[in-house]
Amino acid sequence: MLGQEETLELIKKAQAGDELSKEMLVNENSPLIKSVIRWFKDKGVEYDDLYQLGCMGFLKAINRFDVSYNVKFSTYVVPMVVGEIKRFMRDDGAVKVSRAIKGLNIKIGKFSDDFFAKNDRKATLAEIAEHFKISEQEVVLAMDSAKMPVSLYTPFDDGEEDGLTIIDRFDGEQNEDFLEKFALKDMIDNLEERDKKIILMRYFYDKTQSEIAERLGVSQVQVSRLENKILENLRKKLEG
Repeated sequence: MLGQEETLELIKKAQAGDELSKEMLVNENSPLIKSVIRWFKDKGVEYDDLYQLGCMGFLKAINRFDVSYNVKFSTYVVPMVVGEIKRFMRDDGAVKVSRAIKGLNIKIGKFSDDFFAKNDRKATLAEIAEHFKISEQEVVLAMDSAKMPVSLYTPFDDGEEDGLTIIDRFDGEQNEDFLEKFALKDMIDNLEERDKKIILMRYFYDKTQSEIAERLGVSQVQVSRLENKILENLRKKLEG
């Protein structure tokens, strides 16, 4: 694995046009790229394509990274790789089903859930067809479309909300939370040892500030100030 100083040196050379340095950075960081793209498996994009997109995001990270900032390069890379894949899925990802059929399938799903909640049984094909004023064959076609690849960023049109995509309608624990958690974990791993101990003891081992202060040999006030500073820096990185 490359050290921080060696990584920064390669980034400088890569930004100056050194292709060999770019290749070395990609090869050394391939495990990181693969760990990010695995979250997008089974979303309608082939693994090899995901890896190529991840590498494109990585190369953009190289070009845009400011070596003067006191930030680990790996922390900067993750959101860039994620952003490149999400952009492709939103704008270029192949959609095999017409928007009208996909929209109808989503509406049928919502109607079916509401029907079951009210009647304690599943709606029949005839009841679904009657509700939407379509044939039973059209209901089956729309429901079968769920088996075809559909981008998470397909517009969700239920006649009520504008500008939303399918992923916007998922429960918070099912959509992009895992991406933020992944990025946060990487940020914590790259904190200075003292700062990492404070965060881990405070939020993973439920230690009080006083207990942490005793462990580190500092005052509770110092721990409080350090904790606030660390959290603020983490928040800025996540939002940035």
